[in-house]
Amino acid sequence: MKNTNRSILLGAAFLMATSAIGPGFLTQTTVFTEQLLASFGFVILISIIIDIGAQTNIWRIIAVSGKRAQDIANDVLPGLGYFLALLVVMGGLAFNIGNIAGAGLGINVLFGFDPKVGALISGLIAVGIFVVKEAGRAMDRFAQILGFVMIGLTLYVMITAQPPIGEAVVKTFVPDTVSIFAIVTLVGGTVGGYITFAGGHRLIDAGLTGRAAVPEVTRSSIYAIGIASLMRIILFLAVLGVVSQGLSLDPANPPASVFQLAAGNIGYKIFGVVLWAAAITSVVGAAYTSVSFIRTFSPVLDKYNRWLVITFIVISTTVFVIIGQPVLILILVGSLNGLILPIALGIMLIAAHKAKIVGDYKHPLWMTIFGIVIVVTMAWMGIYTLFNGIPQLFE
Repeated sequence: MKNTNRSILLGAAFLMATSAIGPGFLTQTTVFTEQLLASFGFVILISIIIDIGAQTNIWRIIAVSGKRAQDIANDVLPGLGYFLALLVVMGGLAFNIGNIAGAGLGINVLFGFDPKVGALISGLIAVGIFVVKEAGRAMDRFAQILGFVMIGLTLYVMITAQPPIGEAVVKTFVPDTVSIFAIVTLVGGTVGGYITFAGGHRLIDAGLTGRAAVPEVTRSSIYAIGIASLMRIILFLAVLGVVSQGLSLDPANPPASVFQLAAGNIGYKIFGVVLWAAAITSVVGAAYTSVSFIRTFSPVLDKYNRWLVITFIVISTTVFVIIGQPVLILILVGSLNGLILPIALGIMLIAAHKAKIVGDYKHPLWMTIFGIVIVVTMAWMGIYTLFNGIPQLFE
């Protein structure tokens, strides 16, 4: 693999992973671990399997076709791409308001600034990435550096929390309880909505497409899930270590209390760094990917796509400064994003078998079957969650 390709593939993997690892990711993992304890390991295991199946299918089809998801969808059925873009952009904007809120809270923890001031500072930093000439390369490097920082610091907190790793391993395969709502929320927060397309569309922009690129693209898609899953597992064990000691988490900010209870004031400051890094990289990923879903609809939108990304960030920041964003919405949007996945993946699987989209490429039968199983399973679990899990949040 050439160095240039390696850099692009690694950048795409980290962009997708850090887009997934946002404030909602931290909150969901903490809340569900507190509820399910060691059995949450099973939820993580199932979600990883679904994530890999969904992402490898989607990235491969995007790479082979050389087209972004919305254009593939319009080729499958005229108008379908506009519908998919609408779903993704709405979900991306909702998530980004939460991401900006998280960035503001991170700065509040570190420096004591008002969260809204912190959100404004973070918004300016995110805008700065897209102002520079080599925005794509800057975005890749930014995601990689902060990705390593988040994982390293959370690993330290996990070690200080002294989790019951043996119990976690056992319950991962033989759980006491299984939460469909938690599975849908985790999948939605990892590959739902815009997130799985972050890396795929980045590869399109970098020109890494075609059948020859399939092996590299597949590896990159698995690396991305691996990075996000590693962070999820480390955070799960950190939370499990704290709650296994009989300590209670603060419902107003569950992740912060985990870091503080595990490592004292230093842990609280580490949480500030992790939260800000998770939030700001997700702000960048959500804005970039959401705009990538509409830029091909018009030459004007394509020409000014960087300014659209900047506008997206400005709108997200402004909405938070005016309205705010509660913890509940971060969990809710994650579960709703899970409903977008079966639609998006279903479209991609149909496209994989249309010669006008993928040419003479033959999509592996096992991947098609794996994808269909995920579409059916996520659709069923998503509908179940819509009528059972989500209403419970408001009780």
